Amino acid sequence: MKKFLLLLSIISVNVYSQITTNNYDLNYHRCEWEINPEVNYIKGCVTSFFKPTVIDFSQLQFNLSKALRVDSIKYHNSLLNFIHTDNDLLQINFSNSIAIHTLDSVSVYYQGTPVSTDMGSFVQSTHNGAPIIWTLSEPYGAKDWWPCKQNLSDKIDSADIFITTPQINKAASNGLLLSENTSGSNKICHWKTTYPIACYLIGVAVTNYVAYSDYVPLSATDTLEVLNYVYPEYLETAKTLSPEIIKIISFYDSLLIPYPFAKEKYGQAQFGFKGGQEHQTMSFVVNFEHSLLAHECAHQWFGDYITCGSWQHIWLNEGFATYFEGLTKERFYPETFKTWKQSKINSITSVPDGSVFCEDTAETPRIFDSRLSYNKGAYLLRMLRWKLGDSAFFGSIKNYLNDSLLAGKFAKTNDLKLHLENVSKQDLTSFFDQWFYNQGYPSYQVNYIQTGNDVVVTLNQTQSHPSVLFYEMPVPLKFVGDHADTTIVFNHNYSGQSFSATVSFPIKKVEFDPEQCLLSANNTVSNYDLFEPIVYPNPASENISISVLLNNKQNLLLELIDTNGKNVHNQTLSFPSGISTQIINIVDISGGVYILRVTGDHVNYYQKIIKK
Repeated sequence: MKKFLLLLSIISVNVYSQITTNNYDLNYHRCEWEINPEVNYIKGCVTSFFKPTVIDFSQLQFNLSKALRVDSIKYHNSLLNFIHTDNDLLQINFSNSIAIHTLDSVSVYYQGTPVSTDMGSFVQSTHNGAPIIWTLSEPYGAKDWWPCKQNLSDKIDSADIFITTPQINKAASNGLLLSENTSGSNKICHWKTTYPIACYLIGVAVTNYVAYSDYVPLSATDTLEVLNYVYPEYLETAKTLSPEIIKIISFYDSLLIPYPFAKEKYGQAQFGFKGGQEHQTMSFVVNFEHSLLAHECAHQWFGDYITCGSWQHIWLNEGFATYFEGLTKERFYPETFKTWKQSKINSITSVPDGSVFCEDTAETPRIFDSRLSYNKGAYLLRMLRWKLGDSAFFGSIKNYLNDSLLAGKFAKTNDLKLHLENVSKQDLTSFFDQWFYNQGYPSYQVNYIQTGNDVVVTLNQTQSHPSVLFYEMPVPLKFVGDHADTTIVFNHNYSGQSFSATVSFPIKKVEFDPEQCLLSANNTVSNYDLFEPIVYPNPASENISISVLLNNKQNLLLELIDTNGKNVHNQTLSFPSGISTQIINIVDISGGVYILRVTGDHVNYYQKIIKK
């Protein structure tokens, strides 16, 4: 879901209600609703097929707002007793227990004016003077307008949705539109979905829509229908913008797995929220702008096909949708991709703290924090792609989507991590500890010096939040000369680490992270070329002589660093002002290539030396 509003509601999750709905498996819903957008009201019957998963099952419980009135509950043509509690729990009592794993069903007849919570739930409004009613149930709003099992552990296997409304209207919903039949002054719209679906992804929008379709080629003989339900006043604008979805879906198909609901459709219906909501096979959108269409469409893979198994892991929905929105810019509008990346970095680093992991799921604004769940989640993926490479990254994502334990079900972050590790053969525990569970971001201080074709780079790092002591990432630097440039990647393992490289042209400037691969801010690049000693002999066998010319007396720190970045020798040298020579004993140092580093007041010198 893409949000543009500040979310102010705070939801208290009733733990008891979640536990008491976990003793049965939900298989099917037949939803029969009467909705007239001129009246803020819903009347209906929801028939639910279920299988008990425990023995001695004698009470079935749904989540349903107490603001709605339950008229009756039928079971095998008999009426059942029920209790509708103040904590929005509907308890249905059976006279006899139902055997474990036995398929059975009940029908709940209810009506009333829903009390909207979260970001809408059930909303009546207008567009150009015409009434509309639309729903938006994420995260806790499904129970505000229909009896359901509101959790992230049990998807409905299939559903039939019947919406009765005045004939002037059309009703948008999930799956395939099987029929629109006249019944007196009303119209009955019948939608059917046969794909597993989370309860919050069932959606309804009813108004005087105009419908038309775009088509995505899937093969030489097959296409996917994109069914657009738009306001009459927006029709001509929509027709100019909606074809963008054709290349977006084709692009996602090429990167991922084929569109996962191809037997039904993809749909886009306008509604009154200031953004979008990824109802399965029928996204609700405020307009047909490219970024919004790309974001909501990506949710069909990330959020709908595989749904986060806890709101703590909402980034598996929103971080992916945000990053894939960015990938469409990289693919189709590359001139805007750099600005897109920088805007995400600026958002994330505008505050020094915050984790992608959502600790407090009682607060709806925190779940849908655009800085953390969306932007930082997206940049976590950007950095994984950089760290692993395109082949391993996209291969891992395909494996994740193809995992039979996850496809059409729920996932948490560790499920994704395992696929990333299996394909890349890298241990990503530290990466996820730093970037997912902990907070903040790094700032880099880059020092470099060039002697001939030899360049020595020192990378220092500070962190915006104390939860991370150091971020391990490969750091790209672009060295630019008058007529040439080259980018070198340094595997940064600790602050103060030095590296040697070869650059065959005079360096005029160094650009930090030129392609914005890293999440960082307040980075600096400095060229220290202030201290030029004479080092001899080089190569050396037992001793090195260092002659220097200094303006003032000072102590300097000398270090020898091997090619792995390890400090193998250090000592303090006392230099008087003027010319002075010091002898450094290296007889106990193994043969090889080293970096000589000398530092002090306004002194930062590096040179490559060879020990015989």
